[in-house]
Amino acid sequence: MKVVAFNGSPRAQGNTRRGLEMVLAELEKEGIQTEIIQLGGKKVFGCLACGQCKINKNLRCARNDDDMNAFIAKMFEADGIIIGSPTYFSNVNAEVKALIDRAGMVARANDHALKGKVGAPLVAARRAGATFVYSAINFFFGINQMIVPGSIYWNMTLGGAPGDIEKDEEGKNTFIQLGKNMADLLKKLNLVSKSGGYGAVLG
Repeated sequence: MKVVAFNGSPRAQGNTRRGLEMVLAELEKEGIQTEIIQLGGKKVFGCLACGQCKINKNLRCARNDDDMNAFIAKMFEADGIIIGSPTYFSNVNAEVKALIDRAGMVARANDHALKGKVGAPLVAARRAGATFVYSAINFFFGINQMIVPGSIYWNMTLGGAPGDIEKDEEGKNTFIQLGKNMADLLKKLNLVSKSGGYGAVLG
């Protein structure tokens, strides 16, 4: 099993990245392979609404002038996906929005290719607006028929400067528990898959 985590913050070593590392550390303890992908600051554009992905049905966006198809491929290869975003005016930043829009369109154009995968949002904010970001990412998971684990609080941390996450004990504990819950969910889903479905597991 593998989980890919997208760091949507252009601060490559900021609070979003550190939060992702906390979650992934718990997954790795359970033998789950992980990878952090730097999305923030990369060359990505928004969806053109051209509809070509519905015609091609090749698991790719028709737009080839940026790095997005490499990111989309990582999502389709993974069992679990974490999208980490900073809070920009009470919403995800531009790179995360581009990922959500284009990956979502490609997935839905290809028989709901993200269906059944595990997804989790992770949000960093200076002071407020984090719940809107949390919701925006969860809307993406929901419409793609993904499975979302919870934690002891919503998956967010407060802090302005890089490193401020270390002062947020509740935020850190939330990310740690998220990693544990995500690992548990992935293992149960993997058991279901190997056993031939829910009926085989439940008897």
